[in-house]
Amino acid sequence: MRVLAPVLLLILALLASISLDAPLPPADLVLIERSDCYTLDPQRMSYQHELRRARVIYETLVNLRASDCAIVPGVAERWEVSPDAKTYTFHLRHDARWSNGDSVTSSDFTYAWRRAILPDTAADYSALYFSIRGARGFYDRRTEALKQFVTRPKDAQELWRTTASDFATTVGIETPDAHTLIVHLDVPLAYFLDLCAFPCFAPVHPPTVEQFVTIDPTTARIVQRHDWTKPGKIVTNGAYVPTVWRYKRDMRLEANPYYWDRAGVLAKTVECRTIENPNTGVLSFQSGAADWLTDLGPEYKTEMLAQRKAYLARFSEEMNAGLARGELSDEIVAQLPVPGPGERRDVRAFDAFGTDFFSFNCRPTLAGGKPNPFHDARVRRAFALAVNKDELIERVTRLGERVASTLVPPGSIPDYPVVTGLGFDTARARDELAAAGFVDRDGDGIVEDASGARFPTVDILYSTASPRYQNLALAMRDMWKRELRVDAECRGKDSKLYKEDLKKGYFMIARGGWYGDYGDPTTWLELQRTGDGNNDRGYSNAAYDARLDAARAETDPTVRLAKLAEVERWLFTEEMPLIPLCNYVTVYMYDPSRLRGIGEHPRLEQDISALRRRGVKP
Repeated sequence: MRVLAPVLLLILALLASISLDAPLPPADLVLIERSDCYTLDPQRMSYQHELRRARVIYETLVNLRASDCAIVPGVAERWEVSPDAKTYTFHLRHDARWSNGDSVTSSDFTYAWRRAILPDTAADYSALYFSIRGARGFYDRRTEALKQFVTRPKDAQELWRTTASDFATTVGIETPDAHTLIVHLDVPLAYFLDLCAFPCFAPVHPPTVEQFVTIDPTTARIVQRHDWTKPGKIVTNGAYVPTVWRYKRDMRLEANPYYWDRAGVLAKTVECRTIENPNTGVLSFQSGAADWLTDLGPEYKTEMLAQRKAYLARFSEEMNAGLARGELSDEIVAQLPVPGPGERRDVRAFDAFGTDFFSFNCRPTLAGGKPNPFHDARVRRAFALAVNKDELIERVTRLGERVASTLVPPGSIPDYPVVTGLGFDTARARDELAAAGFVDRDGDGIVEDASGARFPTVDILYSTASPRYQNLALAMRDMWKRELRVDAECRGKDSKLYKEDLKKGYFMIARGGWYGDYGDPTTWLELQRTGDGNNDRGYSNAAYDARLDAARAETDPTVRLAKLAEVERWLFTEEMPLIPLCNYVTVYMYDPSRLRGIGEHPRLEQDISALRRRGVKP
């Protein structure tokens, strides 16, 4: 028996390995993503590809219709707004169910929103809830209580009971019954319903999550293990349930049998494959193995887009009139003849609701305690002024993006004024750096401060997920060396490690980017607010925060947008916490003659459950 035991263990291990590597059954829809999800916890998801998946795994009170981003019912079948626009009453549909058959209740939303607001969760989007009456005060009191607990330890369980009571009595969320949720705001918020459609506002299933929640007796913090997000344990209320998740390989989504709108879910099974190498992703798509490559990454995509343009150029001038990239609707392109040699119709570029940028570390000191030259706005302005963005777009990105000098994409939000920030001005850049005390005093080609100390070698952090990020970093490094006489080193890291360094402030300049989460300028401007979960720059300015607050309190919609425009102008002519480069262009790879349902709205809120292969009945 002792001899057989190791053999049996080996056989079991081999069988387990074979089962893990077994291919998944064919799915109704196959997607290729460049990165896997870091988490399936809706209160902690933040990247675009994560949020796209979150929208079909979970369902919020209201939804965004992909075709036009209009607000439509979700878990809430109807709602009322008070005359002063500060109280929202949501009526939840009685047929909303979790994937285990439980009813979705108003308390599920309260539980999830409390998780998001708690500083213990370290959620990126906690600040989005601060428009709810009492939410900011609750967050601040909990933060202070945790600090005090470290210096004056007491009963952690008792502190949590106090915190839970504080939330129930001071935060403006009421649940008069299982299917009614009432939310009280501090001030009217024009985009509150849009916020409620954002995935971090989705509910979670409390009995499932609570199995993995403990309280650390030494810090009193809520410790949330994330095993509940694994297939077999996760309980969802959206169109799909994850049934397989092999990290950095694939995820399988299957239609939720209890979802209230099951008839509207066109693809009953979805396979999301993770292929980090952009060339491999293209080859996989071209082999017929996938229906949609969500982010066309290779540098030769510019040539692929040229092939699409050549294809469309064969057809009438009327069809191409006024189309900068020859982008006809999918329904028209699907009916055109098959592309010939040197032509293609399976790629398409969309002007996206986002902006590419590089962030400055604005903290007073760098990691390790050394003084940070980028804490000085003059240094930040100098580096921004020395970047030739037209050259970056022409020679590096080569996608014809719009140059950006501010964050909010022009024309993306109705009635918001066009705002202009700093441009390219090398003479002023050198003057700004000199005003900050940095001049080449000894003629060695590197600027020094008044004591003779050289400007520190600039650490430029980027993610290796795309060659674009490295190429931009290298190009700007050379510009800063040429125009400002500073040394810089580029440091590439895997996406997960890059994100960790970004959050911890382990950089001087870092690659960044942002897609708008909701249809208002504050989706970009709040990123710079002191303490915001997505303020990776560590930028903090009381005057800026006060200007945002003043705009928030404005009840006249036109005046409010004008105030926000002035805030953005000041931010990007004076403060420069980051360098906007260009407004994103998103390039998808799919064949409209095979796949239908891709939305064309600039916000690109694609609904996976509404996609299907042509010829397949819904």
